[in-house]
Amino acid sequence: MINIGMVGAGAWGRHLLRNFANLPGCRVKTVCDLSEKVRSNAEAMYPGVRAVDDFDVVASDPEIDAVVIATTPETHFKLAATTLKSGKDVYVEKPLVLKISDGEELIELAKKNKRILMVGHIMVYHPTILHLKKIIDSGELGEIYYVYAARLNLGKVREIENALWSFAPHDISIVLFLLNQEPVSVTCVGQSYLQRSKGIQDVSFMTMLFEDGKMANIHVSWLDPNKVRKLTVVGSKKMAVLDDASASEKLRIYDKGVEVATDFQTYGEFLSLRTGDIVIPKVDSSEPLRSECLHFIKCVEDRTRPRSDGVEGLKVLRILASAQASMENGGVPTRL
Repeated sequence: MINIGMVGAGAWGRHLLRNFANLPGCRVKTVCDLSEKVRSNAEAMYPGVRAVDDFDVVASDPEIDAVVIATTPETHFKLAATTLKSGKDVYVEKPLVLKISDGEELIELAKKNKRILMVGHIMVYHPTILHLKKIIDSGELGEIYYVYAARLNLGKVREIENALWSFAPHDISIVLFLLNQEPVSVTCVGQSYLQRSKGIQDVSFMTMLFEDGKMANIHVSWLDPNKVRKLTVVGSKKMAVLDDASASEKLRIYDKGVEVATDFQTYGEFLSLRTGDIVIPKVDSSEPLRSECLHFIKCVEDRTRPRSDGVEGLKVLRILASAQASMENGGVPTRL
């Protein structure tokens, strides 16, 4: 039985608490949160869970095996570093940290103390993303040309991180997972409309360029009339569209493309469009967050590397930092 300590049980943390509290093979022993209301709700909903407002209670408890951190990003480094030094495994919500040097230090601490360090990149545990990954790896789509994603909403406006740092980690982690490679340069433009004085960008357009010519574009915004969670993958044989905002039929495979003829009389014969069937694969509908939490517990039990470990989290962080630098320099490409 893995004993869990949770730091942060409001906002997204309450969903993590719900999952870990109901997983086989683990027990949430202690919840730490500064809000008295959050602590009271945790104890009322999950009998046997102790709620405290002092992180040291969690970090110093020898019975706690692993700590789940779901606090604001600027607190991640201190909490995760203290936890790793105390000999406990760590799950930390995205982004891993806000500074590359802090991410590197956490990875070294995890290695030195032989601890698990996992980052909450939930989308690489999404059943539809996993199915799409199998399709891409099988070669069904052919050579992947480019990918583009949109994550938009008229939603909660953050006062610390911008839309890039709040939303883009999801799609960056998806692109890295699907293409199994890292970009060589990043370009990003964005604007602040609601909080101009603070310079917190509400919208951004980011493009990653890969060494083999692939491209990936990510558009994020919390200032948009539509709720959009869409990813498109364009290949030489087929194309795929993943619509995570759809209640069902989230993935569609389009047998569409452009064929190049070797024997032709006119230019129109040289390039011919191909339109075939649209296939909607049957995909498991399990909750991605539950799968992610199960994966963490499994890694803690078996002492295996998480799919979204600290190294993967650092890759995403480097891209975010490069995109931010590009955005602050008027969209000038930033080399990685």
